[in-house]
Amino acid sequence: MPETLPLFPLQAVLLPGASLPLHIFEPRYRQLTVDLVTGTVPGREFGVVAMRPANDHEVTSVSQLREVGCTAALRQAKRLPDGRYDIITTGGRRFRLLDLDARSAPYLIGTVEWLPDVDQAPGPSVVSLSETARAAHRRYCETAWQDEDWSEPDADLDVCQLAHVIAADCLLTMDDRQRLLEETRPLHRLRMVVRLLNRETGLLKTLRAVPAPPSEFTTPISLN
Repeated sequence: MPETLPLFPLQAVLLPGASLPLHIFEPRYRQLTVDLVTGTVPGREFGVVAMRPANDHEVTSVSQLREVGCTAALRQAKRLPDGRYDIITTGGRRFRLLDLDARSAPYLIGTVEWLPDVDQAPGPSVVSLSETARAAHRRYCETAWQDEDWSEPDADLDVCQLAHVIAADCLLTMDDRQRLLEETRPLHRLRMVVRLLNRETGLLKTLRAVPAPPSEFTTPISLN
């Protein structure tokens, strides 16, 4: 059944399991943060949904946003002296955005339906593909980061979570991340992330350049 969820449109894609720091300064999102901290919003959870390309206007319609987003669970919140907040969130469940309410609250409210994965039959191909994905992740991280800036995914991580966890370690475009978010077939998603990581590793080696380390992005980012 459809449910409602506070929304935070961003020029970014949040993946399940990924950490997202935010610097909150706009009044309506300060109010959202207060509602999250005080428990007014059930579960201390809101929805992050990416804005469509070239949308630099006030969001009032679902047509301005991507169809699929991800919940963000509030983990830490620090109130600054002037009323702004620095918060840390973690990606949770995926949802499909059905409708948008811009009037009932200071912030946007979305009508959503949850987007689970399709069932994945176990078998040798799952194990083999998981190992291939882990190897692609290892090659990317060894090329892009210092040893202290990354770690191997847990050995017992569920195959349905593996692609998202791997992708969260890597600098991918918004479109790449959105496609991973929307894919509900775990094996297809793993194949997709292998292709993306192999592509990015090849580019890094060809350019002989590496991105800034993940530690550079641990401070909250301003996106509202």
